[in-house]
Amino acid sequence: MKISKNDALIWFDFFSQLPEEEEISIKHEEIIYSTFAQIEAAIDHRNDTLMSDIRGLKTLENRTFFVGNESKFPKGCRSCLMGTGLSAIRKTNKCNLECKFCYNYSELEDIHPVGEGMWEIGGTKFYEKDIDLLLSIHQKPTGISYVYLEPFMEIEEYYSVIRKFSDAQIHQHLYTNGTLATEETLKALGEAGLNEIRFNLGASKCSDKVIENIGLAKKYIKSVGIETPMTPEFFEAFFKKKQAIFETKLDFINCAELHLNENNINNYYGENMYISRHGYISPIWSRELTLKFMKIADEENWDLAVHDCSNYTKFARGLNLSSKAGMWFGASNYACEFSMIPYDIFIPILNDDNFQFLNEEELPDDYKPEIIDF
Repeated sequence: MKISKNDALIWFDFFSQLPEEEEISIKHEEIIYSTFAQIEAAIDHRNDTLMSDIRGLKTLENRTFFVGNESKFPKGCRSCLMGTGLSAIRKTNKCNLECKFCYNYSELEDIHPVGEGMWEIGGTKFYEKDIDLLLSIHQKPTGISYVYLEPFMEIEEYYSVIRKFSDAQIHQHLYTNGTLATEETLKALGEAGLNEIRFNLGASKCSDKVIENIGLAKKYIKSVGIETPMTPEFFEAFFKKKQAIFETKLDFINCAELHLNENNINNYYGENMYISRHGYISPIWSRELTLKFMKIADEENWDLAVHDCSNYTKFARGLNLSSKAGMWFGASNYACEFSMIPYDIFIPILNDDNFQFLNEEELPDDYKPEIIDF
């Protein structure tokens, strides 16, 4: 059924007031899923219109979209979407910044350590000496990534492990906010064999220091880029610093569609939200800004790759990884990150007169909001 926006608003106002222990009926689920489908269809229509205006839009076997220089499209993303990566390696449990879009917002002091001298790979704890054993037993991945909080808090710990995976000829990339990097540490990473480094430039609000570090990284590491959740703040700050950023000779910009979890969602309360395939919840402006960003990049012929790392891309990633892992047909780790759906966060978009559903139908009598017993 194609619920009307007004009926959806009445129902979601009701759902948002239900006690947590209240069980949702099958009819309620149908109403909820109909509303999600209506919102998502309208969002897809808006995004498809934006994409149709990007003349140079390219696709990576229909798994993601990008514009620009294909030779500079990050190999870490190719590994994630086409190969057997993203194989995440965890080490550091601290960060020197607290960003409103961080998935660990408000809990940075409560992140459990991996363990002294240990690394978490595939959910298992390893000492560095165990990596040879791991490589001798498991098929080596096409790529690995150093993720989770800020590695430059203890970057000296990383060099020998990076060297070990480099000797095994595995592509490696590392994420950082870039504020603690120095020429000395960036050079050491390059000498250890790091193939790719990604700066979350939005974390520092496009600070001059981090832009300078991007340029320094390019002296020592082959592939250097930006990966940042696309927000209005980043969009605005980037274009104020665009020329300085381009002078670093960076290779790519990954525009991540911001998705929210229980830690950071309150920082965006009141924004228009949608849920993608009953999975990630995102503000609708995040991908819209990415597509506008890509249109400018295409029209100005930037000599780099600009990647639309959207919820669609992450859905494709999950399917690729489950396929490579030999899981059952259709298996994926793509899922909603909330234990219970926060119905109230969809009230603003249902209240927005500027946001309309594409098609609406009258509900059957036993689904109409008149049956609600407030």
